[in-house]
Amino acid sequence: MKIPILRLDRVLLVSIQADLSDNDAMEFQSDLVTRVAEVEALGVAIDITALDVVDSYMARVINDTASMVRLLGAEVVICGVQPFVALTLVEMGRDLLGADCTFNLGEGLALLRQRIAKRGDVRFTEDEDV
Repeated sequence: MKIPILRLDRVLLVSIQADLSDNDAMEFQSDLVTRVAEVEALGVAIDITALDVVDSYMARVINDTASMVRLLGAEVVICGVQPFVALTLVEMGRDLLGADCTFNLGEGLALLRQRIAKRGDVRFTEDEDV
């Protein structure tokens, strides 16, 4: 299953709408990291609102992906962690440490915009009064 990666200026948006197999998760990770490098993305929002379950493997993939994206120089935010997912991850001793989390995509994009502006990169915010 190919996960679409949308581009909004130099921010990439990814919405995972269904559970991923291990191979799909690795393909998602590779595709996203490659795309970040290709477009020199300033930020990435990963929306997992549609996921009712995030197992330990998927949590690790998300954490590793966030770390890889940050190493490339982009900010990362995870959007829409469902309460049951949060509960399960904490009970399993897992956490999404590689990125900040927000309730929804709108808050995620606002957080990315703040982070990008704070680090002095105005390319994403130049049309805004930040």
